[in-house]
Amino acid sequence: MDQDYAGIITRAVAGNQDALRILLEHYGPIVARQIDGRIGRRWRGLLEADDVMQVTYLEAFLQIDRIVGRTGSAFEAWIATMADHNLRDAIRDLSAKKRPNPARRIASVFGGDSSLALLDLLGATSSTPSQHAVREEYGRTLDSALAKLPEDYRSVVKLYDLENKSVEDVASAMKRSVGAIYMLRMRAHGRLRNLLGSASDFFSDCA
Repeated sequence: MDQDYAGIITRAVAGNQDALRILLEHYGPIVARQIDGRIGRRWRGLLEADDVMQVTYLEAFLQIDRIVGRTGSAFEAWIATMADHNLRDAIRDLSAKKRPNPARRIASVFGGDSSLALLDLLGATSSTPSQHAVREEYGRTLDSALAKLPEDYRSVVKLYDLENKSVEDVASAMKRSVGAIYMLRMRAHGRLRNLLGSASDFFSDCA
């Protein structure tokens, strides 16, 4: 099996999406069964194995060039590790869901400006910009970064962080579970941080 899939993995790493789909169709259900057994009764209804795997599949398409091994077992281990991280992140955020929303706390500091609040949450700002022109530049930079995100990532950031909708409303609008929204938001924030670069780079671009 490892020999059979070595060529497919090589093509997937080279950017062949059909090859990656073949791998995910084969190994995804195996990992999904493992994930399903790790979801405790407390979280069922808020989180399902399919939620974890959908986010994992999206991450696989974004990060396939990072895989090192060229065997089927290496690919399965890679997907399983990614899925396990997604599951742990989702459970952590579900456990903390009753805490005040940090984005809304930060928004008050910026006079209700959700774009600046999001940038601060991402670590892209270190103080409140005061000049109108700088504020506009920040907004354009954020819009440009958002446009580069996968659709699900972009949607969850716009609805939750920028429009300040509740996680339940976002889940309903996106037809996802609450647990999936938490996972998508965390991964979206990670991608945005990479796109925005370091705080010093961001300020030098906007100054």
